[in-house]
Amino acid sequence: MGNRLTKLYTKTGDDGTTGLGDGSRTTKDSLRIEAVGTIDELNSWMGLLISELPADEALLEPLTEIQHRLFDLGGELAVPGFQLIQSEMVTSLEAQCDALNSALPPLKEFILPGGSKSAGICHMARAVSRRAERIIVALNRQEPLNQPLCEYINRLSDVLFVMARTLSRRDGGTEIFWQSARTQSPDVDA
Repeated sequence: MGNRLTKLYTKTGDDGTTGLGDGSRTTKDSLRIEAVGTIDELNSWMGLLISELPADEALLEPLTEIQHRLFDLGGELAVPGFQLIQSEMVTSLEAQCDALNSALPPLKEFILPGGSKSAGICHMARAVSRRAERIIVALNRQEPLNQPLCEYINRLSDVLFVMARTLSRRDGGTEIFWQSARTQSPDVDA
């Protein structure tokens, strides 16, 4: 493969538009570009999370796989009509979620994000994945997208939640259960 980026600035975006992979142009504030940018942000959080983990961490391989799929997902969004995300990738996320969750105690309360540094970073990635999903849902209403892409981003926040719980335990952290203001204040009517 030859050099893909030989010049980093082109000045073609100075008018507030950007090029898509199919050669068309769109505004930099379009839902499609917002989705691409949010997936890039999510992938950056994933990179930070991976950099915090020890070399022997069992989650490194699935996290790295997710990073590759996020790059595919962003590429698919950048080329209207192109499809890279397949239903098998969604099934793989579901299997990872089920396997990790089976090793955790059941939750009876909501938990606050955190527990350890790596778990906190994983929760940040989860929150960004939820934002990406909201943008993708809005884009899908405007322009129908590949259904596995929509399913993948939906499942990803679940996997990241379970991974955060797993990392919190691995790091010796604790899960902090949410205490509703209703249960804390005797002055609040039930």
